[in-house]
Amino acid sequence: MSISIVGKRYARALMQLATDDTAVSRIEADLRDFAASWTASRELRSAFENPSVAQQSRREILREIARATQMHDSVRDLLLLLSDRRRLAHVPEVAAAFSATAEARSGTVTAEVITASALPPGYFTELERVLHEATGKRVVIAHTVDPSLIGGLTTRIGDHVFDGSVKSRLSELTHELLN
Repeated sequence: MSISIVGKRYARALMQLATDDTAVSRIEADLRDFAASWTASRELRSAFENPSVAQQSRREILREIARATQMHDSVRDLLLLLSDRRRLAHVPEVAAAFSATAEARSGTVTAEVITASALPPGYFTELERVLHEATGKRVVIAHTVDPSLIGGLTTRIGDHVFDGSVKSRLSELTHELLN
């Protein structure tokens, strides 16, 4: 997911409000949960995107959701602000940016690893070690399988992509042969 400037700004402001690591993890969880609900519920999105729904009604809906889920006050206040500014559609981006900021703050990075087939757990343990040495940070691997890679793997850490897939190499060879 691409994170917009809007998402990054709100996430940074929310991070400044978090007083300790416990608050950061709770805010992150509450924000992630609301973003998932927002993405999954067409009814929720339509209630906030419909211009005929009054601002006060939208605020009441958010307050009720916050009460029912025992949401952190900072998350509730952020959602109210986003609703007032008609930017609630940016919640998934804010959640992703907040998670990335929380990871950076804790010295952890997530490596998105896509392999052509399932690999043994020992491979990922070794990959974590190698990536830890390369980045100097604790690495958490999020693994998915994509058979279209044919062989090899791709790894994404932040904006950096390391593509060691057969599919990518074949594409490069095709390009070289045609030019």
